[in-house]
Amino acid sequence: PGIKSRLTARENLHFFHPGDGARLPDALAQAGLAGFEDVPVARLSAGQQRRVALARLWLTRAALWVLDEPFTAIDVNGVARLTRRMAAHTAQGGMVILTTHQPLPGAADTVRRLALTGGEAGL
Repeated sequence: PGIKSRLTARENLHFFHPGDGARLPDALAQAGLAGFEDVPVARLSAGQQRRVALARLWLTRAALWVLDEPFTAIDVNGVARLTRRMAAHTAQGGMVILTTHQPLPGAADTVRRLALTGGEAGL
């Protein structure tokens, strides 16, 4: 299930991770949402809503992240923040599988790319 538009950013994280109350402020700050914790998600921009969803992911402690177009609606600073977060996740033994139409900045030696061109897949 996705984020709840009637809830605030903080309430969304608490709803999906009720036992992680102490970690919520840090997750929101790392997602670039400091100052927006108590704003209803419906009033946030598309990029900010995406950041709420990413903060929710970061609280899961999942080893595998599957992301569909994670850079959509994210500004340049948000892309850099997310790229650093993915690099840290993989450096700690995690894995990220994602689809994107954008180049992956700064991830040359840790990334295996499968490109789809004209219906053909190639490495």
